[in-house]
Amino acid sequence: MNMAITQQGLSGRSSGNRYHSLDYPLLLAVLALISIGLVMVSSASITLADRELGQPFHYAIRQGIYIVIGLMLAAFLLRMPLRYLEKTSFYLLLLSIGLLFLVLIPGVGVKINGSYRWINLGPVNLQVSEPAKLLFIIYMAGYLVRHAAAVQTSIAGFLKPMAMLGLVAILLLMEPDFGSAVVVVATNLCMLYLAGVRLLPLAGVFVLAFVLLAGLAISSPYRLERLTTFLNPWADPFDSGFQLTQSLIAIGRGEIFGVGLGASIQKLFYLPEAHTDFVFAVLAEEAGLVGVLVIIALYGFLVIRAFAIAAVAQKAGRPFAANLAWGIGTWFSLQSFINIGVNMGLLPTKGLTLPLMSYGGSSMVVMCAAAALLLRIDYETRCTVEGLPESGATPAKWRRTDT
Repeated sequence: MNMAITQQGLSGRSSGNRYHSLDYPLLLAVLALISIGLVMVSSASITLADRELGQPFHYAIRQGIYIVIGLMLAAFLLRMPLRYLEKTSFYLLLLSIGLLFLVLIPGVGVKINGSYRWINLGPVNLQVSEPAKLLFIIYMAGYLVRHAAAVQTSIAGFLKPMAMLGLVAILLLMEPDFGSAVVVVATNLCMLYLAGVRLLPLAGVFVLAFVLLAGLAISSPYRLERLTTFLNPWADPFDSGFQLTQSLIAIGRGEIFGVGLGASIQKLFYLPEAHTDFVFAVLAEEAGLVGVLVIIALYGFLVIRAFAIAAVAQKAGRPFAANLAWGIGTWFSLQSFINIGVNMGLLPTKGLTLPLMSYGGSSMVVMCAAAALLLRIDYETRCTVEGLPESGATPAKWRRTDT
């Protein structure tokens, strides 16, 4: 069958004489994470919203609005050929850098909890690091296609994207947003490695980045406090270790099957940021180990699917699509791993959201866009393998192939 190699590469099995035009298992995994996230945000924020705003479902309603906006953007990107992103990738880099510069301008950037990470857009605040992550991944995917030989064989070709990556990381650290800087650097270094960059210079940059970030963490009193608190949160459980100890208590209370939806104790003003960075802890308390395993399985499936799509795109002669899928898959894996690790006390607190689940408009909309790009990559790769013309329109629901 014409589509056998692609279908097997993406799902591990053939679908007979007919196959879906979209990667529905991937789509269902994304929608499952969004749906579970909305339920958990509602549960985690209901008491806080009632006390502060007199509206128990304030955050849940806003999250629902963010999801609708994200899905609308996703629907638009599903109809956009990837060649447009490839052609404009350098301008998207300029846009990402511009946003990161803009948030640092006094009077433009909004200061929340000591950090300038947001730009006020009327009813909502835009967290500029979220779109900047995706825009830079798109730029890197395009650069690796335009300068593939130079990146793999010459130091100069390798250092040019490193300079741009360094600039973005510095701007993120100036906000400061240490967690986003780590994710951006690690994601793009992985993209370079998968694109065939020699290991020696890549390892050198990785070691240098690690030393600089570690030095920055140690030199800053509040970051050093976070690091030492992560190592032993019970040493000061009512001050610097309060948030992490409350998270660990929540996870421990969940046991195997959880205490039941809505029955969390820790969300009742004990666990700070329960509906944002620590929504995973509330889920673990209410749904237990079973719920945790379901969430981890969904993220694992999403990441494996992204890498499978990238591998098939590479074999089909679509390097930009492959690089982009590798970048998005790596980004999802790193950010979800870091957030879950922070909640479980395995990593220092970073202030990163749980993709597609945590409360927040910027994160939700951008993550929906990233998921849509994965679906678009899969669709265009299938068209390439079949020899079908690509169009901006959403493909037909079904198509029959000859054996």
